[in-house]
Amino acid sequence: MFWKFDLHTTSHIDTLLEKEDVTLTEVMDEDDVLQECKAQNHKLVDFLLRPQCMEDLVTFITQEPSADVEEKVKYKYPNISCELLTSDVSQINDRLGEDENLLMKLYGFLKNNPPLNPLLASFFSKVLSILIGRKPDQIVNFLRKREDFVDLMIKHIGTSAIMDLLLRMLTCIEPQQLRQDVLNWLNEEKVIQRLVDMVQPSQDEDKHSNASQSLCEIIRLSRDQMFQVQGYSDPDPLLATLEKQETVEQLLSNIFEKEKNESAIVSVIQILLTLFETRRPAFEGHMEGPPGMSHSSFSVNHSILEAVRPRLKDFHQLLLEPPMKIVMKTTWGVLDPPVGNTRLNVVRLVASLLQCNTHSINTELINLNTLGIVLDMYFKYIWNNFLHIQVEICTAMILAMPPAPVESQAEGEQHVRESALIQHLFQKCQLIQRIVDAWHSNEKEQAEGGRRRGYMGHLTRIANSIVHNSEKGPNGPQIQQLLSELPSEAREKWEALISGQLADTNKRNTVDLVNTHHIHSSSDDEVDFKDGGFHQDSSLQQAFSDYQMQQMTSNFIEQFGFNDEEFADQDDVVE
Repeated sequence: MFWKFDLHTTSHIDTLLEKEDVTLTEVMDEDDVLQECKAQNHKLVDFLLRPQCMEDLVTFITQEPSADVEEKVKYKYPNISCELLTSDVSQINDRLGEDENLLMKLYGFLKNNPPLNPLLASFFSKVLSILIGRKPDQIVNFLRKREDFVDLMIKHIGTSAIMDLLLRMLTCIEPQQLRQDVLNWLNEEKVIQRLVDMVQPSQDEDKHSNASQSLCEIIRLSRDQMFQVQGYSDPDPLLATLEKQETVEQLLSNIFEKEKNESAIVSVIQILLTLFETRRPAFEGHMEGPPGMSHSSFSVNHSILEAVRPRLKDFHQLLLEPPMKIVMKTTWGVLDPPVGNTRLNVVRLVASLLQCNTHSINTELINLNTLGIVLDMYFKYIWNNFLHIQVEICTAMILAMPPAPVESQAEGEQHVRESALIQHLFQKCQLIQRIVDAWHSNEKEQAEGGRRRGYMGHLTRIANSIVHNSEKGPNGPQIQQLLSELPSEAREKWEALISGQLADTNKRNTVDLVNTHHIHSSSDDEVDFKDGGFHQDSSLQQAFSDYQMQQMTSNFIEQFGFNDEEFADQDDVVE
């Protein structure tokens, strides 16, 4: 019978703790020590709260294990110590957060010389992060008293765990006023300027990457906070500092006034791309806009564009003379030089600058003929789809954008203006002729048994974009006029292309894989979805825009993938 069994089980840890001379390592050797701690076993928690045990736990995560210890168990105790200290037991949080001696011992880890042990750094960061979340007032007060805290954080920014800790300070502090105080304090300590100084050729790649990522996340977090906290008027001082013209100028001088360094250049471009992001909060829903563009939830600060404009010639030069790359042998030929990360990111920057649609920027790009160089790369690197999609986005935006407003135009002056970018694209860059030539050249190669070129899918979409915008776009009359001004031979080839090969390609791309004309629903009530009122163009345009600005942030990683409920067993939902 059920009452014959003793259902009261005594934990082996309870038995162990009854020994007078039990040691911390003996307790940590027990398999269920973490489970018992999280279950708040009173005997275990009281034992861990002993001053010597707390000190030993902190020591384990801040001091290098002995070199004599076997490698596979070398970090056993540091790992268990970290898990115990972050088990979110209120008594442990209170003791650690209110005992200054323990905090000083923990803080001492930052005083080690770089590079920090990455595993111990992750333990240190995890413990301090949970304390920031649970005991924000005490921890912030403690850190503000340490005059070298920001210096040490910047010194170790090449360690990813330290970068994470810095960002935790911006996200885990709940009281809004305390968070604002932290922002003001970090700004007074010139944390933005110090991070900017890390992104230059003299620093190593880890510091470039982590400093750049820190600045990008600060921009996104600050802007997101503007939407989440309604009615809070205090500006974010870190974002304001980042958007200053002198800050952006310093970033650019770091990479252009010293030797070319691909890691530093790419890191700076990543920061600029983030500054140019004009994402909307999720609750705004879909809005009409041309492909590759979005209605901004906040406009790009004019001072950022003013800082970038004089440097466009330097970015243009990077397209012509990128940092030295070794010759790359591929299955279809030799790339000498390959596109490289630098040039790919410069093209991404050009796409973002075009989206800003600023007259001075557009004029400079036209004068430099940057778009012509970008098109040269498109047709040269026939298999690089990372490049092709960016060039397609550039052309789609130019064709669909209204002409950029002229800053000096007298108020109230009324006259029809045309897009200088479209004129440049059709006349100087000879886009139509290049599309026709590339199409015929590809067909000739295929007829001789060669492969279809890798850019043909994007070239098809560029050609379709020209046709669509000439008929329905805001720049339709100008595009039609430019097409009519083409040399007669080029115009005839273009018209033959769009009525022949392009039309055939579009037909193949839209053909039904299954003939559905003779398939009838078995349902008694058939529903006609043809007039369902779906805003297909708007949704596609919005998805395309969101794809362009999609960043691999923590939120994206957590939300990425399928919804398990969508793949639930069908038997569970059938009634």
